[in-house]
Amino acid sequence: MTVETVAVEDRGALAATPVPPQALARSLARRPAFVIGAAILAFWILAAIFGPLIVHDPLAQNLGAINRAPSSAHLFGTDQLGRDVLARVIAGARPVLIVAPLATLIGTVAGSALGLAMGYFGGIFDDVVGRFVEAFMALPLVVVGILGVVALGGSDLTLIAVIGIVFTPLIARTVRAAVLQERELEYVQAARLRGERAPYVMFAEILPNVLAPIGVEFTVRLGYAVFTLVSLSFLGFGLQPPTPNWGSDIAANFGLVLAGYWWEVLFDALAIASLVIAVNLIASSIESVLAGDGQ
Repeated sequence: MTVETVAVEDRGALAATPVPPQALARSLARRPAFVIGAAILAFWILAAIFGPLIVHDPLAQNLGAINRAPSSAHLFGTDQLGRDVLARVIAGARPVLIVAPLATLIGTVAGSALGLAMGYFGGIFDDVVGRFVEAFMALPLVVVGILGVVALGGSDLTLIAVIGIVFTPLIARTVRAAVLQERELEYVQAARLRGERAPYVMFAEILPNVLAPIGVEFTVRLGYAVFTLVSLSFLGFGLQPPTPNWGSDIAANFGLVLAGYWWEVLFDALAIASLVIAVNLIASSIESVLAGDGQ
């Protein structure tokens, strides 16, 4: 049994011990990791919404202030085109916080539906679909993303669809593990005896009892979505310049680090790291609370 299998089974076990929303909120509020992660995430959400109204135009070029170090005039310095780095970092949060959550939502919805069907029907259907899922999961996520973007183009809608499709089998496997624990319980058997159809049993009876692992999976995959989106942009397959984007800006200025212009890369990298860490702190806190660990 692999570490990944154990993790999937552990998340599936969360369905057996549902936590009321109010109790969940109170437990999370007492966890420093969650509070810190939520504060960082809230900062970036506010930056994505209101940042462009406060900072300079991220596309404005000042050829008289090229590669300027951080100063009172430009807190994060300027890049090789004289653009304000702080403005581009703040503006770069918006596409990330639009594409990543939507892609994760699509992957969660599709993966939950597929996982429900695999776990409920089992048998040959589960075996056949499971083989395709395992084959798909064997491929590197970024490689699959590159192939999808190359085939369909690099628009926001394409990135949302490609990342969502990549996450679908991963989430399906977690949901399947949870459904396998639920389908033999008495309430499912009672629904079958009443003559309820399979879609009703899956979505009206089982789904509410496996929302906990689905919620955890959504939060975990959100961090991966941010990293995948930024990686595709860094490789030139995501959002294209001159649109402010953390990944593409790092790629454009990476070669200048050795020349001493470290600020043109550092602050974008810190933005990526802070957002991914914040999401992971939130995800790990939620998972711990649902598993009954600690407070």
